[in-house]
Amino acid sequence: MSDLFEKILFPTDFSDLANTALGYALEIVGKYGAELHCLHVVDDAYQYWSAMGPESVPVGPPTEDLMALGRTRMKAFVDEHLSGLSRPAVTAVTMGRPFAEIIAHARAQDIDLIIMGTHGRGAIAHVLLGSTTEKVVRKACCAVLTVRGSEQKFTMP
Repeated sequence: MSDLFEKILFPTDFSDLANTALGYALEIVGKYGAELHCLHVVDDAYQYWSAMGPESVPVGPPTEDLMALGRTRMKAFVDEHLSGLSRPAVTAVTMGRPFAEIIAHARAQDIDLIIMGTHGRGAIAHVLLGSTTEKVVRKACCAVLTVRGSEQKFTMP
């Protein structure tokens, strides 16, 4: 095993974009004999969309249901994509703001590299929508490899 990348974090929302980044993660894990950590964050932002006041009602399913669904999806993901690894993947499902949870997991687990997908949106989209990947790149305690979707093509401005 190389000392360069001993632990790699692959955050996933189970999207096609994340699966594109998964190919890179698996290649690097194989090359370095690294331990792969897979993290799914249930975004708690839906809680802030509910109406305020004594008669407000929850806007989404209960937290326990969302976490159970996340764990079910993670197990299916591991069974489908990670069964061939030489070392079993370390998995976690948490709830919170995705970028903060990704960074916290990387720190707590002493991660050497985070590999995640990015949409490659422009500046206005970042202002309006924010970007989990951009926040992770700016605040992470380790190296971050971002992978654009396979349909994205780079063109010089």
